[in-house]
Parts: sequence; C-alpha cells; structure tokens
Amino acid sequence: MTPSPDFDAQLGGPFSQADHAPGGYERIFEAMGDGLIIHDAETGLVVGSNPAAAALHGYAREELIGLHPTTFMQPDSYARFSEWVQAVRAGDEFEATAIHVRRDGTAFSVEVRSAGFLAGDRLCLVSVMRDVSARIEAERLLREEVAARRREQSTLLEISQTLASALDLKPGLILDQLRVIVEYSHAVLFALQELDLVALAVRGPQRLKAAMPFRIRLEGPENLVALLNGHRPQRIADVWSDEPAAQVLRSLLDDRTEALLEGVLAWMWVPLAVKGRVIGGMGIAHAERDAFTTHQADLALTMANQAAITMVNAELYEQAQTLATLEERQRLAQNLHDAVNQSLFSAGLIAEVLPRLWERDADEGRRSLEDLRRLTRGAMAEMRGLLAELRPVVLTDTEMGDLLQQLGDALTGRSNIPVAVNVSGQGSLPAEVQVAFYRLCQEALNNIAKHARASQVEIDLQFDGGVVELHIRDDGRGFDPAHIPSGHYGLSMMRERAEAVGARLTVASRPDHGTEITIRWTENGAQNAL
Repeated sequence: MTPSPDFDAQLGGPFSQADHAPGGYERIFEAMGDGLIIHDAETGLVVGSNPAAAALHGYAREELIGLHPTTFMQPDSYARFSEWVQAVRAGDEFEATAIHVRRDGTAFSVEVRSAGFLAGDRLCLVSVMRDVSARIEAERLLREEVAARRREQSTLLEISQTLASALDLKPGLILDQLRVIVEYSHAVLFALQELDLVALAVRGPQRLKAAMPFRIRLEGPENLVALLNGHRPQRIADVWSDEPAAQVLRSLLDDRTEALLEGVLAWMWVPLAVKGRVIGGMGIAHAERDAFTTHQADLALTMANQAAITMVNAELYEQAQTLATLEERQRLAQNLHDAVNQSLFSAGLIAEVLPRLWERDADEGRRSLEDLRRLTRGAMAEMRGLLAELRPVVLTDTEMGDLLQQLGDALTGRSNIPVAVNVSGQGSLPAEVQVAFYRLCQEALNNIAKHARASQVEIDLQFDGGVVELHIRDDGRGFDPAHIPSGHYGLSMMRERAEAVGARLTVASRPDHGTEITIRWTENGAQNAL
C-alpha cells in the first residue's frame, strides 16, 4: 500500500514539493544518517521513510512505504506501539528501545524517539531511529562479565573460608577447591623440601594415583628458578612442543612421574608462596592445547596464596599440638611429683616407723595408721584423676557422685582436710555438663587448698527432676565477693565455664565465715539457651 496523492499533498512539502524545492525539508529528510519513518496514527501504516530507515530494515524505500509495523517489529515491541500513539495524542514525545526485524528475518535493537504532527486533519507519528545493537550487545557482555566476576569473587571467598576452617592439612581438599574455578584433567599438589617437590595429593587417571607417593628431584638450583618463574604462574600451551619450558618440564619427569603428562597438552604451574618464600606449588594439566587463560592463571594464583597460608597454618597447628602434648605430659608429671609422689613418700615414712611406733604407743600407732590410710586413699584418688586426664571418656562414663568422691579423697590426701560428699536423688547429666561440673568442682577444691585455710569441706550433689545443683562449702577464712583484687580471674572463668553449658554459678562468702559455691543446671533452661 502506498500513500494516496491527496495524503502526500496534505503532508505539504517533503513529498509533494521535492522536485520544486530541492533546497527544502525533503533534502534534509533524505540526507539524515538516522532512520526516519512516518506512521499514520490511525492505521499504523508507514506513509513516509528516508533511505536510511529503508536500508536499516533491508527494504527498498518504496517497499517500506505502506507496511504495517507488525512486519518489521517483534511482537513485544509492537505491543508498545499503542503507547507511542497515546503519548503523541497527548502532545508528548516518546522514547524507547525496541526490537525490529529486517527483511531477512534478523533482529536488531533500535533506539526510537517519536513525536506527532498533523498532516491536514490527520495525525502522524515521525520516529527517529538508530541501530544500537552493538551498544546493547556490549552492555549485555559487560553485565555478563560483571556477573561472572562476582561469581568468581564469591567462589574465591567460599574457597578461602573452606580452606581457612581446615586446621588439619587436607591436600586433596585444596585440589578439589581449585577445580571449582579452573577445570583440569590432571592436578598435583607439591610441597617443596630442599630441592625436591614432594607430591601431597593428586587428581587424575588411575596411573597417576598409583604412582603416589612420589617426588620430583630438581637437579640444580637453575631448574628450581625456572620452575618457580619469579613466583608467577607459568603456562605451557603444549607440553610436547619445543618450547624451552616444555623441555624443562619433560626433563624433570622419570618413569613414575611421566603419568603427569599422560593424555594432556596444556600445563600450568602455580607456585605456593608465603611472604616471598616458596613452599610448594600446584601442577595442573588439560587435554586441550592452550587451555589455560591468563585470567585463569590469576584466579589459580589467588587461590594458591590462600592454600599456602592454609599449609603454613596446618604446620603451625601441628607444632602447637605437639607442644601442647609435651606441656600436658609435663603437667601430669608435675602433678605426679607434687601430689601422688609426696603422698606416697609420706605414706612410706609412716609405714617404715609404724611397727616401732605401735610397740611404744598403740594409740599413736592407730592415729598413724589412719594417716597412712588417708594418704594412700588420697594417692589413689589422685592417680584416678590423672588417668581421667589421660582418658577423658572416664569423666563421662563414671557416675557424678563417684567423681566428686574421688576429688574429695584427693584433696583430703594432699591437704589433710576432711571432705564429706553427699548425693541426694537420682539422675544423670549430659556429657558436656558432667565434665563442666567435674572441672568446676576440681577448681573450687584447688582454691580451697590454696587459699581458704579450711578445716572441713562439704560437697552436696542434688538431683531434683530436671534440676541439678552442686554445692561446695568450706569453713575457711572467706572473702568479700564484691572486692576481688585485680588480676584474680578464677571466679569469672568458672562462671564462663558454667554458662557455656547452660548452668549458673553463684558465690556466697563473708570474711571469716567460709565460702559456698553453687552450680545450678536446669534441663529446660539449657535447651532454651541452645
């Protein structure tokens, strides 16, 4: 369909006066680089077009005239055409991005600005459009790139948290986390020991796994320098090429380690370094040539830095565990010397003189015999306590009342302070609560032995349904709980230990009137605390 001569005349210039006014609007209309299309607002048909708009849509100019917008607009874009018309009827301009379709069916994005004008008594829409497909595509690619970088950063953060939470070294975990950000077919995590690369974990074919454990000898420091590559990742496009780095790599491998290159082409070495000191590296391979990009190398190096810190932390943790074990042994040895050894030494002295003492004074002999019984009983209790330290399961498998009796006997044995232990009711405590009660009572009795100057101690354990109370009383010199000297944190630490298992610790004491410590645990209260 083409516009009628009457309609062309009503437009008044661009169509009817082209031949007579070559210097008029028609020349501007024709020369514009942006596409111009004029629509009849009632029918939507194209009643005018410049060459740029026709070329943009793949039509000759005369072919575009008379087309309905549905011919060159995607349905979603045409659905907004009525909005254009309404905006123009209201005297407004309309701007939008739409999807148009060329004659060959290919879609492209256009930026459209439309306004209305009257051709006689008929409302028309003039639309200026520009192909913005390149810009839209660039924006889409940029959004995808930003989203990909965000995913990478999020993944690296998760990997960092996963590795940081592993105190024990898990070499396989490092390689598994690496695969999340860099795909590979073979991978080995190495630790550097002098001039040897020692394999800690592998991922790949069975032949490579069967070669474990293995090491690669770096013959001479020059090979080490070449491999470490200035603490930067090193990429080899083809390990079987004549590239110098590929030749060096192949020369380092023997019959056992050549499985590293089985079925692969691309190779990347990523050093593990902490504060400039190289402690190892990751060798990863891929079956496709030149598979690793510079960006992947940067990602792998970021993770390698975290893995290096994890390896150092694991080493420090292992050293700390060894030191803690040594210190614990020393503490137990000191306890054996301070408590058990002294008690047994005193018992030995009494046993040695007891026969002569009995002959001279039977009553004194009986008192010494009671001292001997007390010392040996206390030494046995101390030994049970030390065994409990060595085997913590004893603290949870033994009845709470028996544990308290053991603590009381130990105190009596080493300080000659009588301890009465009473248990009322029946019940049991969760394992962690029982251990806490034991430790708190142990600490309270140690404080009594050191500071209280008490002549007697009472320990009362009461079970009443879901409530358990432990009372530890002494008749010693007491103190004012409101005025504890600075630097004395024993009570606050005991309260923290009690609160950690949902219990409450209170202290009642006055100078010269003794002290009572109460530990109260309620089953419902502990559940609510959780």
